[in-house]
Amino acid sequence: MTAASLFQRTLFLLRRRSKEPHAFFSSGAFCTDNGDELHSSSTTSRVKIFDRNLKRKQRDRAAWLMRPNDCFVDAVAENLLDRLEDCKKTFPTALCLGGSMEAIKRLLRGRGGIEKLIMMDASYDMVKYCKDSQQDASNENIETSFVVGDEEFLPFKESSLDLVISCLGLHWTNDLPGAMIQCKLALKPDGLFLAAILGGETLKELRIACTVAQMEREGGISPRVSPLAQVCALSYFSSGSQVRDAGNLLTRAGFALPGVDVEEYVVKYKSSLDLIEHLRSMGETNALLQRNNILNRETALATAAIYDSMFGAEDGTIPATFQVIYVTGWSEHQSQQKAKRRGSATVSFQDIHKYFGSEN
Repeated sequence: MTAASLFQRTLFLLRRRSKEPHAFFSSGAFCTDNGDELHSSSTTSRVKIFDRNLKRKQRDRAAWLMRPNDCFVDAVAENLLDRLEDCKKTFPTALCLGGSMEAIKRLLRGRGGIEKLIMMDASYDMVKYCKDSQQDASNENIETSFVVGDEEFLPFKESSLDLVISCLGLHWTNDLPGAMIQCKLALKPDGLFLAAILGGETLKELRIACTVAQMEREGGISPRVSPLAQVCALSYFSSGSQVRDAGNLLTRAGFALPGVDVEEYVVKYKSSLDLIEHLRSMGETNALLQRNNILNRETALATAAIYDSMFGAEDGTIPATFQVIYVTGWSEHQSQQKAKRRGSATVSFQDIHKYFGSEN
């Protein structure tokens, strides 16, 4: 074959391929990244703080170490599910997103009028553990399905869910606003979003003990405890204005009627080793990308000693603080109450203060 004929054949094939339609499957409706970033790299967000692959492995391990009927996890799940009892409407299709799925499944007890429940986690072992766990009698009529998927890329169509609930899971996402926006898009009009994430005061005792021990033994500090919601995975929560910033985050995601409240739980342990084992069983150990993989024996022993000396109780136990931020948001619907137009008030706050102030 001559060079000229080879060139003509190649040109013909290129023209033929250019006319053929291209199949391109995109999750742009649920993705918060720009198109250029999707082509330039495979990262799920502009800033990556957590190692998602490591977190998946930690949750695989937690599925084998998980404690049955964990008091702290059950308290958070129960407090989160109590909000469903305050709603008169029902939620036929619900998604339980990562975190403490087993506790949500076990403690649901028919609340919310759920008919179809989807349990999703990035860890296959965690999903299997949740599937094999004992079913509550009141939940036998609920059609339950299990999905292995990433919280940062929800595999659900828009307006396909009535309820999205996440118990202690979303604070490990690199793009928290993006994950919440995806939840908002997946909700039907007047759908409900419920989530519980760990706040900035979580494990403050352990963080202080680690810092002091590293300064004494190594002459510097490195992140041993993940920032959790102290920077809320991407510096969205500051330590002094967590409630306000959480409300702004819900509004940014497009949720209506945002609600935020904070509650602290103090759990007592026999030793710092028991605390670490509990964190492992919950899958809440350090998953920072810029972490130090080596922990010196002397630093570890010094951390335990400092923890006991600074925070130890008289009964020999040590406390650990878990701050939980509960967030609630609704998908917009015309039936929801809306704020009046600015300037439409007929009574001023000054007149109200004068009226009630005179009685005092």
